[in-house]
Amino acid sequence: MDQVKEVRDRTETAVAETKVGNYRWVVLGLIFVIWAIACADRANLGIALPFMKKEYGISNTEAGMIISLFSFAYGVVQIPAGLIYKRLSNKVSGAVFPLFMILTSIFTGLMGTTSSVFLLKFFRVGLGVSEGPLGIGCTNIINRWFPAREKGTATGLWLTASKLGPLVVPPLCVVVMEVWGWREIFYVFAIPGILLSVIWMFAVTNTPEENRFCSKAECDYIRREAGLVIGEQKSATVHKKYKLAWLDKLIRTRKVAQLGTVRQVFSSWNVVGAAIGYGCMIGITNIFMSWIPTYLVTVKGFTSIKMGFLASAPFFGAVMGNVLGGLISDRVLGKRRKPLMMLSAFGSIFTMLALINAPDNAAYLGFTLFMAGLTVSMGFGGYTVYPMGLANKNVYPVSFGIINSVGQIGGACAPLAAGMLLDAYSWNSVFVYMGCSALACLLILLTIVEPVIEADKTS
Repeated sequence: MDQVKEVRDRTETAVAETKVGNYRWVVLGLIFVIWAIACADRANLGIALPFMKKEYGISNTEAGMIISLFSFAYGVVQIPAGLIYKRLSNKVSGAVFPLFMILTSIFTGLMGTTSSVFLLKFFRVGLGVSEGPLGIGCTNIINRWFPAREKGTATGLWLTASKLGPLVVPPLCVVVMEVWGWREIFYVFAIPGILLSVIWMFAVTNTPEENRFCSKAECDYIRREAGLVIGEQKSATVHKKYKLAWLDKLIRTRKVAQLGTVRQVFSSWNVVGAAIGYGCMIGITNIFMSWIPTYLVTVKGFTSIKMGFLASAPFFGAVMGNVLGGLISDRVLGKRRKPLMMLSAFGSIFTMLALINAPDNAAYLGFTLFMAGLTVSMGFGGYTVYPMGLANKNVYPVSFGIINSVGQIGGACAPLAAGMLLDAYSWNSVFVYMGCSALACLLILLTIVEPVIEADKTS
């Protein structure tokens, strides 16, 4: 009888969701494409880097600095961007967000016009400043357009886009370089963002209620379901399924007061601790994105075509990791975010060890890089959704701004550190550094709590 009741409840829920409409998923689809292109704009430098080094005669350390300048600039603007989103409200969706999309495309195109290392650095900083507010804008829309039960899945799909861009970048860039040259890479990638910014202005608003394409039934569904808490479902049977007492003890699940002011957000160790852990993991991704193509060409001796496919392997794994992470967090772990954040850090330690003294074997490297991308990315969605359970909707952009700011600045240090280690030692030292970053993340995550999500009274 319990099983029959459970099936009936699930069927009724599915029918209800079908009736209310799905425009929120159309919005997510647009966010997905925009973010994939934005992340491709930052990743294409890694493919062009070996050719830039040869043309400009720059060292590994200076190349690492050029790579890191984007993340430093990106990180610095996160908190100001969060405050802008909090203050401007619906004006952000209508004007500010597409403005930054256009600026991102402009600076991407300018990268191809560089005639000196100074201009290369300048345009790289401009790209970071322009793209910085886009991430907060995407998460702000997800937070306002999706109920709690779907935020993990929606965020996982959004983060998948961040890995889809770097996934398609290597082979696409190789084709462009074979036909034209490395400069044309940046011209090709500059076009889509401008076109999508126009579509965004007509299709997306700050809240579902303001959007002419979103039905009242769908708006009601989003608001009605916004208050689901950890373990809360519509039947007692399903409630038992999500009662994971042993896991709650391990991850330190606590009922915490919701953060409602900027002061509370800045003074919360849960926010700061998550931010530091995020920085450790972003650093690993940044090294994959920027240095792995050089590693495959200069150390392993692969051709440009083979390098293009192998350099995509960690991001193919990352795409799967982001999707799995969101689904597991929402549907298996009952909206608990911390477990996958910890599992991601733990697994990354071992995948980094597997890359030390890796053989010159394409199959081994492809599989190991795939697994590295999978483990690193499984917990990424948690860092975005985690502050949604700590802060109300008004100050969420600030809380995520802090996490993304510290995370990006911390991650910016990694490519520079990799360049310095390469000039002084070897690639083994770089993989050891990445493993230590994952270990540091795991230890920091042990100190923060898994918040019990209470009903959000501010929509």
